[in-house]
Amino acid sequence: MTDWVDVAAENALAVGEHLVVDVEGVDVVIFKLEDGFYALEDVCTHDGAEIGSGTIVGDEIVCPRHGARFCIKTGEVKCAPAYEDIQKFELKIEAGRIKLRELD
Repeated sequence: MTDWVDVAAENALAVGEHLVVDVEGVDVVIFKLEDGFYALEDVCTHDGAEIGSGTIVGDEIVCPRHGARFCIKTGEVKCAPAYEDIQKFELKIEAGRIKLRELD
């Protein structure tokens, strides 16, 4: 995916909420934090489970299954049992719409 994909309205999320969208067959979770929107593949790199329904603690998401932690802003793993980062997606707001694409 090299083109921007329109996925949702900017006002679809309040601060602290998330939304899972399908982007060309990949589940992507969009988070709205105090300082903006962020998008990660909706998968825990520890066991392949979804990550979006985990608990948000500051700018981290805690996996609901085994407690691995990831930075919402970068996808960087912060705590075992995961050891690999989650894929981050590039995100922009254009004309009130959230658009995503994979990072190069």
